[in-house]
Amino acid sequence: MTTGTIYRSGLRAGRDGFAQLLRAEWTKFRTVRGWVLTMTAAALATVLLGLGFSAASHSSCSEGPIEVACPIPPLGPDGEAVRDRLYFVNRPLTGDGSITARLTSMSGIITYPPPNHDQIVPGLVPWAKAGLIIKQSTKQGSAYAAVMVTGSHGVRMQHNFTHDTGGGSSTFPRWLRLTRSGDLLTGYESADGKQWTKVGTADLTGLPDTVRIGLFANSPGDLTVEQGSLGGSSTQLRFTQTTAVFDQVSVQGDVPRGAWSRDDVGADGKTDWERYHRANGLVESGGTLTVSGTGDIAPISDGRSIERTLIGALAGLIAVMVVAVLFITAEYRRGLIGTSLLASPRRGRVLAAKATVIGLVTFTAGLVSAAVTVPICTRILRANGTYPLPVSPLTELRVIVGTAALLAAAAVFAMGLGALFRRSAAAITVAVASVLLPYLLATVSSLPLGVSQWLLRVTPAAGFAIQQSVQEYPQVLAYYAPQMGYFPLAPWAGLAVLGGYAALALGLAIVRVRQKDA
Repeated sequence: MTTGTIYRSGLRAGRDGFAQLLRAEWTKFRTVRGWVLTMTAAALATVLLGLGFSAASHSSCSEGPIEVACPIPPLGPDGEAVRDRLYFVNRPLTGDGSITARLTSMSGIITYPPPNHDQIVPGLVPWAKAGLIIKQSTKQGSAYAAVMVTGSHGVRMQHNFTHDTGGGSSTFPRWLRLTRSGDLLTGYESADGKQWTKVGTADLTGLPDTVRIGLFANSPGDLTVEQGSLGGSSTQLRFTQTTAVFDQVSVQGDVPRGAWSRDDVGADGKTDWERYHRANGLVESGGTLTVSGTGDIAPISDGRSIERTLIGALAGLIAVMVVAVLFITAEYRRGLIGTSLLASPRRGRVLAAKATVIGLVTFTAGLVSAAVTVPICTRILRANGTYPLPVSPLTELRVIVGTAALLAAAAVFAMGLGALFRRSAAAITVAVASVLLPYLLATVSSLPLGVSQWLLRVTPAAGFAIQQSVQEYPQVLAYYAPQMGYFPLAPWAGLAVLGGYAALALGLAIVRVRQKDA
């Protein structure tokens, strides 16, 4: 890796301007062919491994004995992939209006999937929902706002899949009201139908003049996580259903009289458990409406994410850390460090210049490779029937730029270790063990969740959080674990941890070079 022209400092003693130091260090880097080729190979590995991973990823779904292409998940108003499944009892509303109802009770069942159809447990999951909703249409992914009672999170106001407010009492009976004034929807709750408390508001800009207004019920799956005796975990998602009883239902505004429309939004035929047990639906008895539903209205949080296309960056990370270590240890091995330090009386500037050069070179290589890999690989995945969860342009930009910053920070960290240890093998081993090993242990091993999250908080591997593209939502049931692509620190906070380690290693190296080197 160090074959090529032997570099010598172009600076004269005493001329230690930082710009001159940068030019000298850049000259040293580019004149060693092994380093340039290895850095190029790191960028190519990121691209080629990502392309190979994407090309090999195919997806199909079973429809009886036939394999068919998996359906594209619906998109919400903001472009995110969503689940939009609910039983919707509704009528058209033109212009402004409102709906008021008393929710007298909620009950539910939790049932096992095949083959254990007979194992049914009564009960409500925490985010079981029933209440009032105004929805742009019965099409999946259409804009909506709803005021509801939940299984154990009180009265909530939710809209457009990602927004959630509230937390009032969920004792029964509970009165609910949802009003529309143009694009502004407001939810209220009351214990007696006289004294009302506002739960929340939603501004659904662009809502059409005629919408659907009514009652709904649904229930997400019951997620259980079992910890193994040797670490690791397994998850099981059980089918659930919510049944809600409403009475004293009244609708104000331009709403036609007559029978309610009944829409099982998001249903594509009966599921296996519905064939064996009660189906979703509406039962009317006098002024009482009993609504049963399953599913969830929420963003999808457990699909393939765009950062999976950057799997090749792991190989690139090792390569750039190797180059970063050699960038400093080669001078010690050849006895040229004295010449570099003689050219700059302020010895710390030499290491700072080296860190700047290796950081900028690595950032550039990482940025180019990530910018090529992510958009091309996501297109390949879609063509293969595997749909990465869509993200906003800003999130995609953060993943791309953040990956480049991750590689650059790791390179500076490795260079700092090289200056401390002054031995290539020791510095490379410590760098890889500090950055890559905790990440692999946390994301692909069977460590307990708490241990995995601890590793990604306090080690340099925390920097990988910058690649997380899928957001956690408190109101969405999911297994938010590193193995599923979720990190315990926010993206920029995780990168800051790695940056802190890089700064510490470089700082200690500067202290040592000032104290020990002649």
